Amino acid sequence: VQLVESGGGLVQAGDSLRLSCAASGRTFSAGVVAWFRQAPGKERDFVAAITLSAGSTIYADSVKGRFTISRDKAKNTVTLTINTLEPEDTAVYYCALRQLIPAKWKPSVFDSWGQGTLVTVSS
Repeated sequence: VQLVESGGGLVQAGDSLRLSCAASGRTFSAGVVAWFRQAPGKERDFVAAITLSAGSTIYADSVKGRFTISRDKAKNTVTLTINTLEPEDTAVYYCALRQLIPAKWKPSVFDSWGQGTLVTVSS
């Protein structure tokens, strides 16, 4: 399966942004899709995830309240909505797919990745 992220760009602090993750080669019907982000010079960190069948969500504590993850079965996409963007949100955002919910939300346990989409937040 190929994952393709889109929606990144240069925005100002306080703006909102919607990032999309689209799948080709399979339908987003089972498994879990997660968003990670990697800031310059830092490790790739978990942001949010959603189970494709039930739509259950989980968020990193650092983004709760500002980030929303959702899925659209008809469009075969998973969307990450970011509100009230902060300069600290500047990073490359990646979506990843895994068949089973992992015990820990680490990048190494995810099977498929997109190429990432860059979000730059200016102050």
